[in-house]
Amino acid sequence: MKQDRILPGEQGLAGLTRKWRTDHETGPNFTEWREMAAKSADMVDLPTDLDPRLAELLRASGYGRLYRHQSLTWQAAAHGHNVVLCTGTASGKSLAFNLPVFQALVSSPSAKALYVYPTKALTQDQHASLLAFAATLGTNEVRPGIYDGDTPTSSRSLVRQKANLLLTNPEMLHTGMLPHHANWSAFFGQLRYIVIDEMHTYRGVFGSNFANVLRRLLRVANFYGATPQFLMTSATIANPAELGEKLCGQPVKLVQEDGSARGQKIFAIYNPPIVNPALGLRKSAMAESIRLAKDALRNGIQTILFARSRRTVEILLKQLRDEVAMDQRKSPHELPFDPQSIQGYRSGYLPAERRAIEKGLREGHIKLVVATSALELGIDIGDLRLAMMLGFPGSIASLLQQAGRAGRGAESSMAILVATAQPVDQYLANHSEYLTQRTPENALLDPDHLVIFLNHLRCALFELPFISGEKFGGVEVGEFLEILEQNREVHTKNLRTFWMAEGYPAAKVSLRTASPNNVVLMSEEGGPPRTIGQVDLESAYWMVHPNAVYLHGGQQYHVQNLDLESGKATLVPVSLDYYTEPTREDEIELVEIAATNSAPGGEISRGEIIVHSKVTGYKKKNWSSSEILDMVPLQMPETELNTIGYWFVISPTSLASLAEAGLWTNASNDYGPKWPGTRDAVRARDEFKCQVCGLPEHGKQHDVHHKSPFREIIRRGMAELRSGGMGSQDPVPQELLDVANRLDNLITLCPNCHHKAEQNVRMRSGLAGLAYVFHQLAPLFLMCDMDDIGVYFHPEAQFCEGQPAIAIYDMVPAGIGFANKLYELHQKLVGECTRLITECTCEDGCPACVGPAGENGVGGKNETLAILGVMQGASSDV
Repeated sequence: MKQDRILPGEQGLAGLTRKWRTDHETGPNFTEWREMAAKSADMVDLPTDLDPRLAELLRASGYGRLYRHQSLTWQAAAHGHNVVLCTGTASGKSLAFNLPVFQALVSSPSAKALYVYPTKALTQDQHASLLAFAATLGTNEVRPGIYDGDTPTSSRSLVRQKANLLLTNPEMLHTGMLPHHANWSAFFGQLRYIVIDEMHTYRGVFGSNFANVLRRLLRVANFYGATPQFLMTSATIANPAELGEKLCGQPVKLVQEDGSARGQKIFAIYNPPIVNPALGLRKSAMAESIRLAKDALRNGIQTILFARSRRTVEILLKQLRDEVAMDQRKSPHELPFDPQSIQGYRSGYLPAERRAIEKGLREGHIKLVVATSALELGIDIGDLRLAMMLGFPGSIASLLQQAGRAGRGAESSMAILVATAQPVDQYLANHSEYLTQRTPENALLDPDHLVIFLNHLRCALFELPFISGEKFGGVEVGEFLEILEQNREVHTKNLRTFWMAEGYPAAKVSLRTASPNNVVLMSEEGGPPRTIGQVDLESAYWMVHPNAVYLHGGQQYHVQNLDLESGKATLVPVSLDYYTEPTREDEIELVEIAATNSAPGGEISRGEIIVHSKVTGYKKKNWSSSEILDMVPLQMPETELNTIGYWFVISPTSLASLAEAGLWTNASNDYGPKWPGTRDAVRARDEFKCQVCGLPEHGKQHDVHHKSPFREIIRRGMAELRSGGMGSQDPVPQELLDVANRLDNLITLCPNCHHKAEQNVRMRSGLAGLAYVFHQLAPLFLMCDMDDIGVYFHPEAQFCEGQPAIAIYDMVPAGIGFANKLYELHQKLVGECTRLITECTCEDGCPACVGPAGENGVGGKNETLAILGVMQGASSDV
């Protein structure tokens, strides 16, 4: 039973919204407040050809009629179509695909169905519902069973023998079932339906891999004489039918007439107020999210707060618990519940932890959950009334999913997007029509991606030999088989090609990442080491490098050791006043140009590149203020990513125009011929010690820092001289260099203190500002996260023959289509970036447009706008 809330939910939500709208510290910051009226259900009678036992069971359970989309799904399935059902959250999609499956199972004792869910959590959740239905039916005709990584080895044989409705996930299907299909011959031979729930999650690398897993599944099912139908469900995306057809490789029937009822829903965008207009700085979005979440707790509203990263979830969780505990000490009756009723939820938590949190939400013991997108999917977590999102989740589809976690059926609910200072969030806060009026994004995937296709062709060969002329997913494979035969992975005999290499290839193919390897996180707390979670190998380089502070369940852990060979990281629990943030260096190597086009201000290209990356150190940052406390170097191995990129190169003519107008500060500093002597004189004057921390030089010389930025002194001086008649191509006179390099403007600093000083007075270049805003806005035009694409810029990019360039690339080996899409959308991206920066009210750059300068530095807003201007064909001196 749910615990009683402080206030009834309806009264609590109504009271909270009135408070927020009338509160002078909160109300003015809502840039969007949209109230959507309740919608009545569009119902139709139960199908006349539905088995009478199922019809009676539905009526007894309160389902005397169906929503229209449930009825349409039934009709399409009955006519033999593969179906894609695309309706809103909590619209009864599960019943829509369950009915045709139940009908098949009760009508034919030998029929089988396979349900594939993207996560084990969702599998467990749906299994509980199916068991309840089977028990109510009271016969042995529907026998649900789970077969995934958590299924005990001792139970697996029994599941294979007994279950006729099998629930699994892509990984288990990929590595645990298809390579061992002979054990499943009875199941695959009678397979009638394949249900793919949450189809929209299968995009990018994951989707491209999964489409090939389904190719293998159909090949095995056909081998045993079955031709199953697909029933697929999706959140609202722009191309559900196209995505469904790419996944299953067959035509589909789309059903998207949502007949479900909806309670009143409020959707709001909250933009924290500006606290420094000149710098464009706003109140912390994290702090404001915590404040709003505590308001919800006081009003008795069970809430979910979504954050974009695992790190942010842990920071929010710790601060919320700390603040609630402090508030209780001050006023024990204000928030009368345990701070432990606030929980986190993300990947990396152990299954038992996640199940306990889900149960606590359903039963009402947990009042507030802070989660990543891991709780975005349709796991039953009770009747939440408020969904908050700290930052745009990366796509409209994800936003709708997260917002839909609050409010079920006729209940009223609210969803709030709390805008961060990131450009994409500020763009949406000022252009809410992008969210409320625009069609959701296309889900992109490429089943024929060369690397992915070849990996799964190997898996398919292991499972069954290929007959001469046989295709895989409609693709001719003769040339691929020849390559594999040359590598001695296969051999051909009597027009059949057989797998001959050792091991089974599925074990080496990861569906979700570029690497099949994970790093296990072991905590040493005085007793035997305890596993607290795991991270994929690529993430390990920056998440659990030596001396990193790793967050899990609100607890800090210090990484003692990272052993990449054994795949283990050793951690100890700590309590520190700082967290760590890695720094890395990237370099691009050009492999091949696929296409080049002239564009205003230069040219755009796309092609194959290799990105060389290396984690070079980490920053220690204050937990509360994010102030950099220290910079620590690291020796980590270099990684290589062979991928696809798109890049823009500024033409020499545009570059000269920008430089003449004083709007190009990316060139390296030339301190003049006297600089070596001046530098030595300053170090000697300062007794070869850092003038901030006192560290003496040891082996390597310290840096000499300009208190007032050298580049800014030169820029202003040259502008004054040119206004007096100096030519635009004339060199910087020695007199001006002497002003910038005067001894009282110079100070000796160690590398660490120098970095901190540069952060304070740094000048943000136009090229850096352009890279910042490109990286922020590009995901809006793709259905991807910022982490799915990388950005690189350099005023003398070696892969472009030393010319200034900016590149965006897929963070996936061989690419997945993002860079190619941006190549097509180049001018649209340029236009929207210009719009965002122009509308920003800051004076000279801020986190919401081109990124911030230091506290006493110079931003790159004007320079970035000048570069964007030439990229649209405008003159740089406008």
